[in-house]
Amino acid sequence: MKKARVAADSLFGVAAASITPRTWAVQRSLTLLRVFLVASAAILLAGAVILSSVLSSRLKGQVIDDARSSLAQYVDGVLHPQLVQHNAVAVHPQLSRQLVDELRRRPEIVTVKVWRSNGVLAWTNRARRRIGQRFEIDGSLGKALRKNESVAEIEVPDREENAVERSLGFGRLLEVYAPIEDASNHRAIGAYEIYADPKRSEHLITANKHAIWAAVTLVFLLLYLALALLVRTASRTLRRQAASLAARSAELSEAYAVLEQDALEAVATLNATVDARDPYTAGHSQRVQEIALSVARELGIEGRELDAIGHAGLFHDIGKLGVPDAILTKPAKLTEQEYELMKQHPADGAKIVAKFGRLRDAVPLIHHHHERWDGQGYPHGLAADSIPLGAAIVGLADAWDAMTTDRPYHRALDPAEAEAELRRHRGTQFAPVVVDAFFRVFERLGATDRDPVRTTQPLRVVSPTA
Repeated sequence: MKKARVAADSLFGVAAASITPRTWAVQRSLTLLRVFLVASAAILLAGAVILSSVLSSRLKGQVIDDARSSLAQYVDGVLHPQLVQHNAVAVHPQLSRQLVDELRRRPEIVTVKVWRSNGVLAWTNRARRRIGQRFEIDGSLGKALRKNESVAEIEVPDREENAVERSLGFGRLLEVYAPIEDASNHRAIGAYEIYADPKRSEHLITANKHAIWAAVTLVFLLLYLALALLVRTASRTLRRQAASLAARSAELSEAYAVLEQDALEAVATLNATVDARDPYTAGHSQRVQEIALSVARELGIEGRELDAIGHAGLFHDIGKLGVPDAILTKPAKLTEQEYELMKQHPADGAKIVAKFGRLRDAVPLIHHHHERWDGQGYPHGLAADSIPLGAAIVGLADAWDAMTTDRPYHRALDPAEAEAELRRHRGTQFAPVVVDAFFRVFERLGATDRDPVRTTQPLRVVSPTA
């Protein structure tokens, strides 16, 4: 018997070997590649926009700085020798015409104002009536005077002091504020306020900005195309692998199905061996299966749970492969030691069946089909609702067939006697709901159609060993 159990374990171990599904991993990789490609496109686009914006901003600043430096140097070169005397800004009216002619050599210059450090307008080439007036020093002019720094920006001439420039039709002006330094070049004694036509600077900014955007876009587009090409190549490779894996998986599944069917037939053969060892129990497993399925259907059980009950009913005694024939067919009462050995068959059967994938749902039902509602059963002494319903169904079916079949240690009861025994042990050995369902089926189908062979030994319903 031990050799038979080892052979069964080996067979079930082979049958239970599962085929690792890898196709889903390939599909997941393809999905990740697509997500990566989309994310890369978004990142590259964002990078292109940010880089182009930064470069354009720096370009604009550089162009304005160049224009500021050029204008400030030119104006200072023209005006400084005539305006600065003894570290002070001094303007003689007769010099004005000469200064205006010099400034006209730079046609982009619109207006030049010369400020003293106290906010008095010392000279201007436009609206000279303002010369000598004091104005509040603030903004960029104040920065040029206080910090001795040049400031430039393209602005809309919307302030009141820009009314003259607006009247000339300029919608935007390049405004430059440059300090007039003393002889030591450390202190501002005044400041130039220069308004210039920004068209040349804006044209340069726009042209270079377009070049930057075009270059950055081209570079990032080429990067994306290269990345897309790599992803496409990887996707094709993965798809080929997926197709190969799918074909291989189909072959393995087919082989596994054949192996599983062969193993199930082997289990059935081993189970038939258990019945064949005792001529009194021939057909017992099939009858228990039929009864258990009828009761389960009466209780509305279906699907996988119903299949598990059917398998448990058929293979509930397969653990008896390990029980010696002398104990299995003993006509007398078992000794305590023999009974303990007999009580191992539910656990042994569960271990055997657990090795076979299709029967794993039946494992707890086989393991606990000898538990009792009152907790006096085995192997774990489960009670009431802690006993799996399927196990309670198989246990009742097992007991009914044991009662109505001739055994060496008792005679078969007729249906009426067996019915009385079930009712008497309702709520002690058997689950009430299972007993009630059994009798609904029993009454609907009528009594069994076979005449049990009666013996002189009465049946005492305990946890059945058959």
